[in-house]
Amino acid sequence: MYLADRSAPAGAKTAPPDRGSGRASAVAPTVLALGTVSLITDISSEMVTAVLPLYLIAGLGLSPLGFGALDGVYNGVSALVQLTGGHLADRVRNHKLVAGIGYGLSALCKPLLLLAHSLGPISVILALERTGKGLRTAPRDALISLSTPDELQGRAFGVHRAMDTTGALLGPLAAFLILGVAVDGYDAVFGVSACVAVLGVVVLMLFVPSGAGDTPPRPAAAPPAAPAAPAAPARPNPVRLRDAAALLRLPRLRALALCAVLLGLTTVSDAFVYLLLQRRTGIDDQWFPLLPLGTAAVFLLLAVPAGALADRIGRRTVFLTGHALLLAAYGLLLWAPDWPALPYLVLALHGMFYAATDGVLPAAVAATVPESLRATGLALVGTGQALARFACSLAFGGAWTLWGTGPALAAAAAGLLCCAAVAGCVLRPSPPVPAAPAAPAPAPPDPARRP
Repeated sequence: MYLADRSAPAGAKTAPPDRGSGRASAVAPTVLALGTVSLITDISSEMVTAVLPLYLIAGLGLSPLGFGALDGVYNGVSALVQLTGGHLADRVRNHKLVAGIGYGLSALCKPLLLLAHSLGPISVILALERTGKGLRTAPRDALISLSTPDELQGRAFGVHRAMDTTGALLGPLAAFLILGVAVDGYDAVFGVSACVAVLGVVVLMLFVPSGAGDTPPRPAAAPPAAPAAPAAPARPNPVRLRDAAALLRLPRLRALALCAVLLGLTTVSDAFVYLLLQRRTGIDDQWFPLLPLGTAAVFLLLAVPAGALADRIGRRTVFLTGHALLLAAYGLLLWAPDWPALPYLVLALHGMFYAATDGVLPAAVAATVPESLRATGLALVGTGQALARFACSLAFGGAWTLWGTGPALAAAAAGLLCCAAVAGCVLRPSPPVPAAPAAPAPAPPDPARRP
C-alpha cells in the first residue's frame, strides 16, 4: 500500500481546484477557520492541562496513584469516543454540527472545575471534557480533508496542526502568568479557560461553513428556452454501522490502521520522554514545565514544511522518517554522552517526529476513504493509534517500575525498530499512475477557405 497514493478511490471526492487561478488554492478558508478554532481551544485546554497536576496533587492532596488513574481517564476517553463522533457526523451528514457539539461540551466543562473539589466529580468532569474532544476530532479532520484537493492534503493538515500547536504554546504560558498575578490562581485559570473556550465555539459557529467545500461559485448557466419542472433531489443512502465496518475491507485503509497501531504500541508518551530527559540530564525541577514547549516550538516550525514535503515526495516516506527521528531520540536518551546540547537535540527530534507524522497520517487516510464515510475512516485509524499509545504508556510504566528506565526504554526502542520495519514492508509504494494522453491540438483553419 502506498501511503501517498494520489489517486483517490471511487467516491472519495475532494474540493476541486480554484478554476479562476488555474491551480489549487494553497490553503482553503475552512482550514484557516478551523485552525483558528483549534488555536483558541488549545489555549483553553492547555491552560488547564498545565496546572492540573499541581492542582490535584498539591492543592487537593491527590495521591500519585490517583493522578495516574485520572490521567488514564483524561487520555483514554477521547480515543474511545472518536468512533462515535466520526460515525455520527457521517450519518447526519453535518460535520460542523457534530464538531460544534464536541467543542461546546468541552467548553461547558471548564467552569465546572470551579465546583469540584474531590476525585469523583473531577473524574466525571474530565471524562465529559475528553468526550467533547473525541466527538469533534474526526468531524474536524473530515472538514479539512473535504475542503482541500488531494494533492494538498498534507499541507492543509500541516497548517492546521501548526495553528493548533500555537495554542499549545500559549496556553501554559498564560496559565503560569495567571498563577503569578492572581490571588486565587487555580480558580482564575479555570475561569479564564472557560471564557477562551466559549470564544472558540463562537468562531466555529460564525466562520466555519457547514458545507464540505470552499470553492468559488461557478458561473451561472444560460437559462433554458423553456422552463422545465425541477427534478426531485435524490436522497443519499443513510450511513449504517455495517458501512463503517466495511471500511476495513479497503486494503489501503487496513494497512494504514495496522501500521498506526503497531507504531503506536512503541511510541512512549510525552510525559515519560520528559521525565527520562530530566533524569538523564539532571534538569532542575523549575525548568521541567518548559520541556513540552521545546517540542511544541519545533512542531510549530516544521508542521507546514513537513506536510508540503509529504505531498511532494510521498506521505509514506515522511511518515516513516518521523518514526526514525523518534528512534534517534530514544538512542540519545540511552547512549549519548552528557553533552550540554543533549536536551535540545532530544526535544528537536521529538518535535520533528510530530511534525512528520501528526498531520501526514490523516492526510493519507483521507485519500483512501469515500467522502460519505470520511469522518468514520479518520476515526477508525485515530482511535486505533490512540488506544495503542495508551497501551504503550501502561506497558512502559510497568517496565520502568520492574526493570528501571534504561531497560524499559531499550525495549521500546527495539520494538519501534521492528514495527517500523514491518510498516515499511506493509506500506509498499504503488506503481506510478500513467499520465493521461494529451488531447490533439485542433488543426489551424484554412485561410483560403471562406465560411
